[in-house]
Amino acid sequence: MPRYALTLEYDGGPYMGWQWQDHGPSVQGAVQDAVARLNGAPAIVYGSGRTDSGVHALAQVAHVDLLKDLRTDKVRDAINYHLGEHPVSVLDARRVGDDWHARFDATHRRYLYRILDRRPRLALDRGRVWRVPVRLDVDAMDVAARELLGRHDFTTFRDTNCQSKSPVKTLDMARVSRVGDEVHLEFAARSFLHKQVRSFTGSLVEVGLGKWEQDDVRDVLDARDRTACGPVAPPYGLYLVSVTYPKAS
Repeated sequence: MPRYALTLEYDGGPYMGWQWQDHGPSVQGAVQDAVARLNGAPAIVYGSGRTDSGVHALAQVAHVDLLKDLRTDKVRDAINYHLGEHPVSVLDARRVGDDWHARFDATHRRYLYRILDRRPRLALDRGRVWRVPVRLDVDAMDVAARELLGRHDFTTFRDTNCQSKSPVKTLDMARVSRVGDEVHLEFAARSFLHKQVRSFTGSLVEVGLGKWEQDDVRDVLDARDRTACGPVAPPYGLYLVSVTYPKAS
């Protein structure tokens, strides 16, 4: 059975997350239904990771085994056709080895969190960006974000329902910058804990509002206590930007 890697973008707003749910719509479920119509039989679509309810993706990666050896452009176009009105699109499909795995072979994941720090309410970007009605001190947020870099026990920034075996992760990038009218927070690591990026974001916004200092971020990190975390940012400002694999993949 030929295996295909799929790169997808989606609006996470209508879904309960990437992972299939028996009590609500999921991105994985929508893609699997489309694949089944192409394939003539059910097939499991394995994602590079789970995005939470309401979280978007610019380049989620998944893989699926099909019954027939089809051209990659046909796989892409046929799945998109069968997705119908779902706000999910397959951007690319490519053949990969039988042992290639979208989740376990991934070496790097990058996320972007978008904030619009303005007083007027949102019209065009509602559900795509978090509006904070006070101008944020981006420079202070960027300096504080550096406290999170490296290998740490991130219990403070880990959701209580996280299923990861360990709270210890290595954060390779934490950057805050102003891009046009928006504030962008970028994070990269091999893997993340449940709601880790949203927890980072909410705490760094406390710095941007002047409620926390740089040292407060270090203190709550060292506390290893979930109750020390700042408010968790809403899901709709978060985007899975990219997933990286070894060059030979």
